Amino acid sequence: MKILVVGSGGREHTMVWKLAQSPRKPILYCAPGNAGIASLATCVSIKADDISKLKEFVIQEQIDVTVVGPEAPLALGIVDEFRKARLRVFGPTRNAARVETSKTFSKEVMAQAKIRTAQARSFNKAAEALAYLEQHGVPVVIKADGLAQGKGVIIATTSEQATQAIQDCMEKAVFGPAGQQILIEEFLDGEELTIMAFTDGTTIVPMPPAQDHKRVGDRDTGLNTGGMGAYCPAPLGTNALRDQVVREVLQPMVDAMARIGSPFQGVLYAGLMIVNGIPYVLEFNARMGDPETQVVLPLLKTDLLDVIEAVIDHRLEQLPVEWSGEAAVCVVMTSGGYPGAYQQGKVITGLPTTSTGSSSSVVFHAGTAQRDKEIVTAGGRVLGVLGLGSTLSDARREAYQVANTISFEGCHFRTDIAHRALRM
Repeated sequence: MKILVVGSGGREHTMVWKLAQSPRKPILYCAPGNAGIASLATCVSIKADDISKLKEFVIQEQIDVTVVGPEAPLALGIVDEFRKARLRVFGPTRNAARVETSKTFSKEVMAQAKIRTAQARSFNKAAEALAYLEQHGVPVVIKADGLAQGKGVIIATTSEQATQAIQDCMEKAVFGPAGQQILIEEFLDGEELTIMAFTDGTTIVPMPPAQDHKRVGDRDTGLNTGGMGAYCPAPLGTNALRDQVVREVLQPMVDAMARIGSPFQGVLYAGLMIVNGIPYVLEFNARMGDPETQVVLPLLKTDLLDVIEAVIDHRLEQLPVEWSGEAAVCVVMTSGGYPGAYQQGKVITGLPTTSTGSSSSVVFHAGTAQRDKEIVTAGGRVLGVLGLGSTLSDARREAYQVANTISFEGCHFRTDIAHRALRM
C-alpha cells in the first residue's frame, strides 16, 4: 500500500513516523518532506500547495491514500480536486475547511449551533474597526480573518496595542490578504486547552487533551508563535470536561457543517479557553495542530492507517480507537530571532543517530534540510523534541535531556514546557 503525506513540518514528520509503525507496512512518500522525514519516506520535491502536481504524482505513482497535513492545501481545495479524480484523500473539503480559513464564517456557524465562544465583531474597514475599538475598550483580541500561519492573533491590553494591531492587519498588510478582514473579540480570562477529534462527518472520536505554548519566551512572555511546545494529557482536560467538549462543541459543529451542506471529514481541532470550568471556543482548525500532533499521535495505540481509512470510508463508528496511558512533552527548538527575522543554513549537531530515536524520545524535524552530509536549519521552528514517560515529569525530563544535547547557531527553546501542569 502506498501513502503520500503532504507537508514538510513537525506535524508531518510525526504522521510519517506513526504510519511507518503500521503492521500493514505501507510504502511512504512525503511532499515536500524534510531532512528527518527522508529517513522514513521518499521525499518528493513538490510544494504542499501545488495541487495539480500533487494530483499528477498520485495518479502516476498509484498512491492509495493521500494524507493532508497543513492548512494551505486544504484551503486551496486539494480534497475536492482529488475526489473529482476518484482519489482517496484524508482531510476536509475547501468549504468545510472554512472553519479555519475564515474566522467570520466559523463564528457564524458557532452562533447557529449555539456553541459558546467569545463575542466578536467582524470588520473590513480600518476606520470602522478603530471606531468600534474606542467604544469597546481593552483588553481585546484582534484576529486576522484568514490564514496567518498561527501568527494572526494579537492580545491587546492597551488601546495603543489594539490600534497598532488593526493598522498592521488592515493598512500595512503584515499578514497579507489574511488581514484584509479582521475580528475584534472579547478577551476571555482562563486557561487554554486543545482537544482534537477524528471525524467521518458523523462520528466523533476525541483525542487526549493537549496544551500548546504559543509565546516565544518562558512564563508565556514575548510574541505569539506557531507553537513553542506542547504536552499531553493536560490535567485540565478531565474526562468530564472532554465529554462536555464533545457534547457541546465538537458534535454540534460537525452536525452544523453537515446541515449547511459542507460535511467535515478529517481532524477537527478545537482551541478552547476554559473559564471557571466552562469551555469556550477560541478557534477551530481544519487539521491537526502543530506541535500538538507531536504529543498526541505518539499516544495512539490503534493503527493510524486504520483510523484514516475509517474516516475516509465513513465507518469510524465501527473502529475501536485506543490510546496509551503514557504522557508526552514536546520542546520546540527554533532559529534565533523567530518569530521575527532569522537566518537559515545553520549546521545542527547532536541529533540522534537513528530516525526513530529511543523508546522514550524522538526528534521530529520541522524546518530542516540536507546539505551535503550535514543537516541544517531551514525554517523558524527547526525541531520538536518529544519525551515520553509514565508521568508528565518523566516525559519532560526525557525531552529536555535530549534537547540539551542538540545545538545550532542561534538555537532557542523554552525551558518551562508543561509548567502549568507541573506548577513549576
